[in-house]
Amino acid sequence: MGDRTHSFFDMHTHGFVRVATCTPSVRPADVASNTQSILTQARHAHEAGVDLAVYPELCVTGYAIDDLHLQGAVIDAAEAAIGKIVEESAGLTTVLVIGAPIQRGARLYNCALAIANGRLLGVVPKSYLPNYREFYEKRQFTHGRNCQGLDVTIAGHQAPFGTDVIFAADNLPGFTFGIEICEDFWAPQPPGMLAAMAGANILCNLSASPVTIGRATDRHTHCQSSSSRGMCAYAYSASGHGESTTDLAWDGQGVIYELGSLVKQSVRFDRTAELCVIDIDTARIVNDRTRNGTFHDASEAAGRPEDWYRRVAFTHNHQPGDWGLERRVRRFPFVPDDPETLHEDCYEAVNIQVDALMRRIEAVGAKSLVIGISGGLDSTHALLVACIACDRLGLPRETIRGYTMPGFGTSERTKNNAILLMEAAGIVAETIDITPAARRMLEDIGHPHADGDAVYDTTFENVQAGLRTDYLFRLAGHHGGFVIGTGDLSELALGWCTYGVGDQMSHYGVNSGVPKTLIQYLMRWVIETDQFSHELNEVLEDVLGTEISPELVPPDDDGAIQSTEDKIGPYALHDFFLHHIARYGHKPSHVAFLAWHAWRDAEAGQWPLGFPDDAKRAFDLPTIRTWLEVYCRRFFGFSQFKRSAMPNGPKVSMGGALSPRGDWRAPSDAVADVWIAELEASVPGNGA
Repeated sequence: MGDRTHSFFDMHTHGFVRVATCTPSVRPADVASNTQSILTQARHAHEAGVDLAVYPELCVTGYAIDDLHLQGAVIDAAEAAIGKIVEESAGLTTVLVIGAPIQRGARLYNCALAIANGRLLGVVPKSYLPNYREFYEKRQFTHGRNCQGLDVTIAGHQAPFGTDVIFAADNLPGFTFGIEICEDFWAPQPPGMLAAMAGANILCNLSASPVTIGRATDRHTHCQSSSSRGMCAYAYSASGHGESTTDLAWDGQGVIYELGSLVKQSVRFDRTAELCVIDIDTARIVNDRTRNGTFHDASEAAGRPEDWYRRVAFTHNHQPGDWGLERRVRRFPFVPDDPETLHEDCYEAVNIQVDALMRRIEAVGAKSLVIGISGGLDSTHALLVACIACDRLGLPRETIRGYTMPGFGTSERTKNNAILLMEAAGIVAETIDITPAARRMLEDIGHPHADGDAVYDTTFENVQAGLRTDYLFRLAGHHGGFVIGTGDLSELALGWCTYGVGDQMSHYGVNSGVPKTLIQYLMRWVIETDQFSHELNEVLEDVLGTEISPELVPPDDDGAIQSTEDKIGPYALHDFFLHHIARYGHKPSHVAFLAWHAWRDAEAGQWPLGFPDDAKRAFDLPTIRTWLEVYCRRFFGFSQFKRSAMPNGPKVSMGGALSPRGDWRAPSDAVADVWIAELEASVPGNGA
């Protein structure tokens, strides 16, 4: 158990690589001083457990020294400096990617050098040399576009030289990186894209890039685009304070993106040397590439770079152990932490649902919309979507026919809220007590409850759920309408829905692409944006404060109602599992590692805007492991048949949907054994 526990808490076990952009102190043409600054930063990176450090372009000499690069004394000093850096890198855990002028024959190249543990791994020349406006690089350097299959010797160290080189750690899967230099990623066809298609999970860009108004935004745009198109992480390091300001200025911008998302950026205009550190999830990158056929088609169209790129292998000198995780892991992956982003996502989610429902209403020509209103989250949100859709189509709210159908476990609170909701929304509202029909069906099938026994099994529950849906379908036929489904994405993932004539079935499932944790925020957004009356908003507030329950079983002797989360686990965790397993295909151990970092401390990190203080909580690793096992058993083991027969409904989140006609295709008779075995073998703690 000791080795297994140790391995679980080591980020490298899960495919994380710690990457940093480095902004060293620079003095123009002062090679000795610059070399010392580079080594100082390298030692700081080593102490911080950094695996890969990316420095600015020409940091050994300084970028803005123009024709001084052509001076023999500078060229020789740079070569000697490289030799010193290689030698002093011995024993450091960090792979250094530094910029320097390199002379090969009679040509001088603007290069990036990869250095690891006393070894010069390789040298990549700059492909595109800017020679416009303030740039005159063609005056000093030769482009490296045609450099493939070459070698170079620098200060006695021989290494591959060319634009056809990527670097891969042979003892750390996923740690594979490629290099491009500044102007390269401004080109219409950046060479880094070939490196990504050759297998580089991380692209490094060594840049000088003088700062002007708006330049930082341009860099973000290009880094984000490269990271997204290359399906990789992108680490960009620009020159900072200390470069010559004869005609230009420098801000030392460090930016790191992963699969199109900004994960870390440095402080700009900092006068001191700076490390910008983040852990990159290479497993996520590899999984995303694996499932993306377009990426592989592009690689084939480019001549399969993985076949002709040189792959320089090295043994990474990392120290196993609990380095923590230098990365913010969102507790609610479907709910943005940033208030502005949260507002935009809520706006889009609601409008996706509304627009989809409007199109279905137009296509069917329905005379009415039939919906069951329980007074809980899902049906309440579905009602709001239906109301907005009718308003936009110019249909009276009475087009919506709402039915609350109390059963054996219905509480007065939810029943009253259902009635108040329908009245405040201005729809046709009716109450149908299903207990007589349920009692008759239980009697007809010989269920013990019909004889007065307190047997509250699945049959007892499903009789009620089935009757409710049966009534709704008959009412829809009777009133020339269709049934709006209220079940959400989280329930579909867990199979927490009654199959057939039950809450799994409807004519159109407006919530089927929305997870439970997001529905709560969509309702809060509706309240905050005043889309409905004050009276309706008051009911919404009470619905949000009601414990999630199917209300199919009567309260116990202490008056406690049936709790969904006590039975199947917290939706906060299950939605976390859903996002990382269904969207990215992560192994259970990887998901557990992420969940532990996200949820182990309720006081740390950001909570989404408006999250109730009394609902903030933490989960320890055994708890996470327990509910992750429940999730895997339910998701992979016995709930797919419900998803295979699910009705139409719109995909809402980039996190994915579970429609068999869309994001998720799987057999209904699969077993969960492989996921359970991986969880048990890799994650410490007690199972479910």
